[in-house]
Amino acid sequence: MSKVLVVDDEKLIVKGIKFSLEQDGMDVECAYDGEEALQMAQRCEYDVVLLDIMLPKMDGFEVCKAIREFSNMPIIMLTAKGGDMDKILGLEYGADDYITKPFNILEVKARIRAMFRRSKRVTRESSGEIGGNGLRMDLDSRRVFIQDREVNLTAKEFDLLELLVNNPNKVYSREQLLSLVWGYEYPGDVRTVDVHVRRLREKIEDNPKDPKYVNTKWGVGYYFKAQ
Repeated sequence: MSKVLVVDDEKLIVKGIKFSLEQDGMDVECAYDGEEALQMAQRCEYDVVLLDIMLPKMDGFEVCKAIREFSNMPIIMLTAKGGDMDKILGLEYGADDYITKPFNILEVKARIRAMFRRSKRVTRESSGEIGGNGLRMDLDSRRVFIQDREVNLTAKEFDLLELLVNNPNKVYSREQLLSLVWGYEYPGDVRTVDVHVRRLREKIEDNPKDPKYVNTKWGVGYYFKAQ
């Protein structure tokens, strides 16, 4: 059974999400402030965390950043309508995705299921090691090494890199990456991919402005450069 943590200080919203997800067979736990959410995430590895930004005690950005210090569990941020900067900041702090308030519960369930499908497919299909040019990915343990130095990636950063490394020199558009890595058609917002690529480069590249691994084909998309 998939385990979900829902974090929001609006108890009616939490109650509605919890009821709907439980109807789909998910095990749902709830938190109503940032400190409580962080404590629960420290005690349990959730399959996904649904995390509001505006929270008492610690805001969602602080919680997301703190969780990333010890776990790569998937995090979906809840952002205000029109809060473009909040969306980007959430991704910068390590969130895997975001949903804009007010939202339709069907969209929330679709995003969560997409993460589950991608995670299960990767677990089922991936084994052994891949890489090249000093980069090594252990697909069984989902660990990444650069010249034997381990690099800590979030779930979506790992999935993104795995797809590119498995298909060297193949250029993927941002829209293709959204569909293949996030598991659904995104409503035209490709900044999610750009932010994840930037974060990925900061972690694996000696010089992110002159990347050795994840390269850009201007006007087209991204690719992993084979040796």
